[in-house]
Amino acid sequence: MHGACYRKGNGQPYANTRHIKGKPQIKIAKFNSGNKKRKFEYCVQLMINEKVQIRHMALESTRLAANKTLEKTTGETGYNSRLRVYPHVRLRENKTIAAAGADRLSEGMRRAFGKANSLAVRARQGQVIMEMNVDKEHLEAAKSALRKACVKLPGTPSINFFENKKLEKLS
Repeated sequence: MHGACYRKGNGQPYANTRHIKGKPQIKIAKFNSGNKKRKFEYCVQLMINEKVQIRHMALESTRLAANKTLEKTTGETGYNSRLRVYPHVRLRENKTIAAAGADRLSEGMRRAFGKANSLAVRARQGQVIMEMNVDKEHLEAAKSALRKACVKLPGTPSINFFENKKLEKLS
């Protein structure tokens, strides 16, 4: 199954569990990583600029690339990263028969239901996919980590950053 075939979300998202037996195992290991207890000065966000469907394997590779890059400069406790989307949509694939005489068997399989084999997120335009919280000295490292990670996503992502206002209210 190639990811380019599932980039556009046609029709309604299929998350119904009544008609599909079994759910594919989610590939995302962690949604939150780094130091979860500490408050940081800046928040750097990875946003998607178009309506697109993102598979869970692409989300996991994005998360890994960003975290590994930032962990080299800040250490394990110098940042907090959070994946802000969850893959609910089940992607189905109808396996075609590739044996001799298969043309006779595949005649009535035009609108076949298929078997669930992957999960995806239907992302809206301007939706935040991932965010990283860092201090001022690691702001450029976080931007560069997300720049390296956004290559793994379909579509055209952008990176925004802002100062955390909640931190000022606590002080």
